[in-house]
Amino acid sequence: MNNYDEHMQVADPRRAFLAPTPPQKGLLAINATLALLYFFVLTLVFPHGNPILWALLIAGEVFHVWQVLTFLYTVWDTSYEAPKNSSYAPPVDVFVTVAGEPLAVVKETLRAACAMRYREKQVYLLNDGFVAGKDNWRDIELLASTLQEEGLPVHCITRTVAGGAKAGNINNALRLTSSPLVAIFDADHVPHQDFLEKTVPYFGVGDSAPVGFVQTPQYYKNFAKNYLTQSSWEQQELFFGPICKGKNRLNSTTMCGTNMLISREALGAVGGMCTESIAEDFVTGLFMHEQGYRSVYVPEVLSEGLATEDFLTYSKQQFRWARGALDVIFRYNPLLRRGLTWAQRLQYLASASFYLSGVVVAVDIFLPLAFFYTGAVPIEAPGMLLAAVFLPYMFFTLYVLQRSANFCFTFPSLALSMSAFTIHLKALVAALTRQKSVFVVSSKEQLTGNFLRLTTAHLAYISLALFGCVVALSREGLSASLVNNLAWAGLNIAIFVPFIKASLPPRNAVLPKETPTRDHAPVGVRAHS
Repeated sequence: MNNYDEHMQVADPRRAFLAPTPPQKGLLAINATLALLYFFVLTLVFPHGNPILWALLIAGEVFHVWQVLTFLYTVWDTSYEAPKNSSYAPPVDVFVTVAGEPLAVVKETLRAACAMRYREKQVYLLNDGFVAGKDNWRDIELLASTLQEEGLPVHCITRTVAGGAKAGNINNALRLTSSPLVAIFDADHVPHQDFLEKTVPYFGVGDSAPVGFVQTPQYYKNFAKNYLTQSSWEQQELFFGPICKGKNRLNSTTMCGTNMLISREALGAVGGMCTESIAEDFVTGLFMHEQGYRSVYVPEVLSEGLATEDFLTYSKQQFRWARGALDVIFRYNPLLRRGLTWAQRLQYLASASFYLSGVVVAVDIFLPLAFFYTGAVPIEAPGMLLAAVFLPYMFFTLYVLQRSANFCFTFPSLALSMSAFTIHLKALVAALTRQKSVFVVSSKEQLTGNFLRLTTAHLAYISLALFGCVVALSREGLSASLVNNLAWAGLNIAIFVPFIKASLPPRNAVLPKETPTRDHAPVGVRAHS
């Protein structure tokens, strides 16, 4: 048992982040007022320092205020519940997407999919192992046959022609199936028995705008394993808690790729799952909203998956999410899509622009270094006066964030999010230059290794900050400006240290497997491009 297992005291982690305890609207209004007041004072009251540094600081604060105000708008009301028709029960095709995941993981998910209570469903194992060059693709086929012999109706569809990664795998299966509703689960997301009972009824409400998809939370059952899994889960708690509940009110639910039920008609209207983006789910949801389909978020854990357990896999996953989200801004700009409401445009921009925070973090950590080595500052203000304006705004914002997330969001998750700025910057460059990014399935086993190379920028920052302190101290002594910037740099270092530590070899990890050579083509299966 590790330290996280020993010290965590969680009564029911499946429910805590979904508890209906939103902050009072008065608190949200005060938070918005403080944000605008802080920005006004910083911009118009304090004397300007170095013009370049001042411009960088104000640009960063514009982004911060944007994040605060859009968050407050989203969580203003999280009580909306979509209408449903409990008697509606059409046939459902259940897709479990597989691309080399461990056999035991896939088997557990398939058994659970077959065990879902529902009158008319077909379970399909979407085996992409052959086209992805995975060595266990035949074992996956045999697993389907074994389960069929046990009386579990699992049908295996193995592709032989690659294209479109996970989205292509799903589109291929859509051509071979026919039920009006399609449930999709990643290989490691084990559905509860009542998943279909809780999600299908939302499609049965007669409305001029039919439901395109129903999304449920992603819950990580291994969240207590280590720093990465715990912090990743806390980020998910914030997103799938107040943020998604708020988006539900605005008909702006984010499609998240697993634990979801989709209308086949809606998929047909947008040409299937989007194969042009590495975030096929996010973009497909955008297209459905553009076509006038409604979305529903069900704030109840109805399946249980696995968080990434090692630093390398986490980094790759974060890059994929960031790269796909930034596509929404630079390729599929919501402001230019006529079928969206203004609320939907705002929500898509707010979600996607989160990954621009890499630029803002880079600016924020640069400003103390600029002072250490040049003595230049963005604003000329006494340290105590600046603190009197900044600290109330910052702490009140953090309090509202905590209240919104039922106090599930902690410093480690905030630190992990901010420390990922290098990943977000890499994704931004790839998005701006239209670099082709390959979809990589997250490993379901903890990989071992020293991934310290992925924290080179963080280590360099610590070195530059420590040496810069000496330079500044020798230049002007222990001045008020030096104390302020020491505190700023110290906070940045405190944020980076856990991230760096997580990149070091973990305990009890397994060696990564080598990518095998491809076996001969599958025989006797329905396989299409």
